[in-house]
Amino acid sequence: MISRFLPHPVRKLLGVKLSPRTPEYTLIDHPSQMGPLLDALEKATEISMDTEADNMYHYKTRLCLVQILVGKKIFLVDVLAPGMQLDPLWKHLRRLHLVMHGSDFDLRLLHAICGFKATSLFDTMLAAQLLGRKRIGLAALLEDHFGVELDKDGQKANWSKRPITQKLLDYASLDVFHLPDLRALLTRELVKLDRIDWLDQQCQAQIEAGALGFAPDDENDWRIGQADKLHGRGLGTLHALWHWREEQARRIDTPPFKVCGNELLMKISFAAEDGRSEADIISNVNLGKRHGRLISSLTAALHTGMELDPKSLPRRKHQRHSPLTATELARQDALKNHRDKVANDLGLDPTLIANRSQLAQLAREPEKAGEFLLPWQVELVGPALKAG
Repeated sequence: MISRFLPHPVRKLLGVKLSPRTPEYTLIDHPSQMGPLLDALEKATEISMDTEADNMYHYKTRLCLVQILVGKKIFLVDVLAPGMQLDPLWKHLRRLHLVMHGSDFDLRLLHAICGFKATSLFDTMLAAQLLGRKRIGLAALLEDHFGVELDKDGQKANWSKRPITQKLLDYASLDVFHLPDLRALLTRELVKLDRIDWLDQQCQAQIEAGALGFAPDDENDWRIGQADKLHGRGLGTLHALWHWREEQARRIDTPPFKVCGNELLMKISFAAEDGRSEADIISNVNLGKRHGRLISSLTAALHTGMELDPKSLPRRKHQRHSPLTATELARQDALKNHRDKVANDLGLDPTLIANRSQLAQLAREPEKAGEFLLPWQVELVGPALKAG
């Protein structure tokens, strides 16, 4: 027990991990209980926040729980509880500074629900990336900095199931409990490295991206994996099988990947492309015990797909770029070499400065760097742009 009183670096050397101390929290699962939370938010300027959704268990994602730390009080809002009136909550959250971890999905989900857009943000995951952390998950950061080991079961839990278990509520409270201390620690390190402005830019970009919500459905969403390598029967097969999977997932209310994975869809499509018969292909398909009953509808979809004329399928609307010229390829190589050296010197993931697609854009139109890179990124690649 004495290990609890050792400083974290000593505990780490000794291999000691602490179970997290569950903080006190208030579960709000009835409209009449919202008052204290709204009163606290009225007086606040910032909060720590997280959300839990059911995207691992249902076809359409639903927001299930919102965790809020305001001052020293934690509130867990059961969004799915009957009669919950959440408009006053969203109104308060829109004006507050938010401390979150990995906020991209949360912000997009909130936008989809109520048109939410944050005013300001500190994302501890983005901060960890800008500090060159190899482990940027919340559980990893809490373990590395505070010696706390979180229960990972909550990451895979069905948050739409009611009642929410005590274990999951405890887990949910811990997602926000340590965020202020983690923010303070990461801020000190960012200031020391003169990267706090980088984070401000990253967080503002995250806010703008979140306000776009999730990408709308597109008629070419079925072009997954190595679809570009399919041209004959395989292309029609992939089109039919992808839509079959969507239909089945919607019907039984489960995520499409739980009907079958992309790997299986591609395997069947390439088999069709290679000229194998329907019977031969189906004989090698295993949907598992849970979805074995879907084999007859899969067979019908396969038959439909193999009969499709590939020319009748939707075509990509965006215009592909022509291949890079010799001059542009040389510029891209120079940019990549410069980026990699800068990233190595700063201890950053190179793609954080500019990813492969952005390097190609820079090679084509270096004068437009500011349109798709943030100012801090442009500053880092600037010498290579001028040299090119």
